[in-house]
Amino acid sequence: MINRVVLVGRLARDPELKYTTNGVAVASFTLAVNRQFTNSQGEREADFINCVIWRKAAENFVNFTKKGSLVGIDGRLQTRNYENQQGQKVYVTEVVVDNFSLLESRNTNSSNNAHDNSNNQSNNSNDNMSDPFADNSKPIDISDDDLPF
Repeated sequence: MINRVVLVGRLARDPELKYTTNGVAVASFTLAVNRQFTNSQGEREADFINCVIWRKAAENFVNFTKKGSLVGIDGRLQTRNYENQQGQKVYVTEVVVDNFSLLESRNTNSSNNAHDNSNNQSNNSNDNMSDPFADNSKPIDISDDDLPF
């Protein structure tokens, strides 16, 4: 059987990190995924999809994302049920995330403050100095003997 889910969207809220009684990290979050079509008013609607991620990946996800972050996730759809305090059976459908990708840099998210941006700008200038391909206006000096083919 095949059960794969691949989604790209923005976090509708900050992810929530908890730990099980055994100390296993688990984070839950809601991903807003735009639909491909518009409604009768010409507006694009979104689906809000509940997701859960476990262990070290959960801790990393919480550390590097926040409300509004653009992420890609890969996982599987899972349903579960439990009985609430009123004795009613509650059914939950969610994506259990196996892998995720951060799809924008931290400084492109509009909710960063000026302090973070100034630190990122100084770090970026240091990165450009160590990147031999940062100034691509100059030709690369390479001879045919340097090529492996």
